[in-house]
Amino acid sequence: MSHNSSAKDDQASGSKKPISLPISRVRLIMKSSPDVSSINQDALFLTTKATLKQRLFVQHLALSSFNNGSGKGTNTLSYSDLANTAQEAETFHFLTDILPKKILAQDYLNSLEQMQEEEGADY
Repeated sequence: MSHNSSAKDDQASGSKKPISLPISRVRLIMKSSPDVSSINQDALFLTTKATLKQRLFVQHLALSSFNNGSGKGTNTLSYSDLANTAQEAETFHFLTDILPKKILAQDYLNSLEQMQEEEGADY
């Protein structure tokens, strides 16, 4: 089977080959740090692969948030969609500290006051 036929198979199935940064670009970015004096080839290769995985993860989070979010009709993705996905999907639950649901300052102050009253009642 030739390379061209496998490329046609990929196109026919609708799958796209993931795009990654060229190794030379990753090396340039890594060398731009003043803390880096030399770069091991293995570290460079793994960093390049990690950038691809990170992009795929962000894409998966965005797609899941969009599909479960409120912006489907307007074709938008909002912070609240991301926060809801982090809260509701077990896969993304580790992001709840990074993507907390937004609350009004007055609601926060009321809950803080209620917590303080409950602590005072315990004594």
